[in-house]
Amino acid sequence: MVELRGSHAQAREHLLTGLFGTYGLHTLDVYRRHGGYETLARALRELEPEQIQAEVKASGLRGRGGAGFPTGTKWSFIPKDIPGPRYVVVNFDEAEPGTSKDRYLVENSPHLLLEGIGIACRAIGSHQAWIYIRGEYDGPYGMLRAAIAELRGAGILGDRPFDSDFALDIQLYRGHGAYICGEETALLESLEGKRAQPRSRPPFPAVKGAWGRPTLINNVETLATLPWIVRHGGEAYAQFGTEKSKGTRMLSVSGNVQKPGVYEVELGTSFRTVIMELAGGPPEGREVKVFWPGGSSAPVLTGSMLDTSTDLDELARIGSMGGSGGVIVMDDSHCIVKAAARLLQFYAHESCGKCTPCRVGSNWAVRTFDRIQAGRGSAVDMQILDRIQASLQGGRCLCGLGDSAGWVIDSTVKHFRAEYEAHCLSRVCPTGECEFARVEAPAVA
Repeated sequence: MVELRGSHAQAREHLLTGLFGTYGLHTLDVYRRHGGYETLARALRELEPEQIQAEVKASGLRGRGGAGFPTGTKWSFIPKDIPGPRYVVVNFDEAEPGTSKDRYLVENSPHLLLEGIGIACRAIGSHQAWIYIRGEYDGPYGMLRAAIAELRGAGILGDRPFDSDFALDIQLYRGHGAYICGEETALLESLEGKRAQPRSRPPFPAVKGAWGRPTLINNVETLATLPWIVRHGGEAYAQFGTEKSKGTRMLSVSGNVQKPGVYEVELGTSFRTVIMELAGGPPEGREVKVFWPGGSSAPVLTGSMLDTSTDLDELARIGSMGGSGGVIVMDDSHCIVKAAARLLQFYAHESCGKCTPCRVGSNWAVRTFDRIQAGRGSAVDMQILDRIQASLQGGRCLCGLGDSAGWVIDSTVKHFRAEYEAHCLSRVCPTGECEFARVEAPAVA
């Protein structure tokens, strides 16, 4: 057990959300009364960038936006010998189906994110940060805009904040509704006013990012964790979680549960605890059929796998991932084929079209699922789905959207082949959800 000291002391598992619910926490005055910006002031006046980076590396913090890459290692990729400006960009384009944790964080404590951004800027020697926010997030956008205005008025943004020799500015940039902008290089293209499509790599954003300059891109939750780490120390943070997945993380739990919401848990907590205890489990008389452990992009796990840990490496070992932290639960009253079809429609619609496997493969998948749901499936369609998922996976696209579409097919067929065969061979839906012959799908040429 870590002894927490100071005004941020809170329950062991609530490092981020312990103060959420405090009246007026979104305002600068209340946030500062609870110790807010004390850590940023110390970072600007007393700590060298190398000291901050050392604490983050010692913490074992990994990205909370998708890939789970070690944050300290990512920071180390920013070159120190390139003169000129460098930037911090916040990925707040939270568009992954089933994910809302970053929105919840900002709606409760926008200044927690802004303080984390300031610390990251100090750590890499950046004086300019951008928050790229999902265009549909009207509420969080307004709250961040007001919070940034408060910081300007208090002199925390601008020249010499807290009487330091540092200059700091944070700007908001509103996205335009494209899911692809969650991919960091497509986000940079959009930020620069271009069409949002992934870039070829290398060069990576750390070397050549926004406007050709070294750029650090981090997720909202990742940055919001920095004030705690710098305040209490990386070693203190590393005492939470598991051997390789340190700390806590926020999970958005949605779907067929009685208490959907956002929960902060220590990494290593089982999904049984998250789904059955915290979120109340499925409705009475129903069982968990399947769940997505990390947003719609994560390969599915079955109800028999509820004891799986939220440890990022354990999820990778069994063929899934922690992803965006969106836990989607589906009970046994629903059809997995119908659910997969809806996700494929989403990915086909959101494909930017740059890569042929994704552009063509996702649309062929939609046509195949339409045919199956129309009661015209066959053994050939099972073979077609297998070929499509194989063509989408394996790094054939510039970003992960193609892989995600392939994982939908691959993981649902792997765990529910009998249900697919019932649709394609017997032309019946075991759950009764699919209304056969309802859709007149085109035949394959």
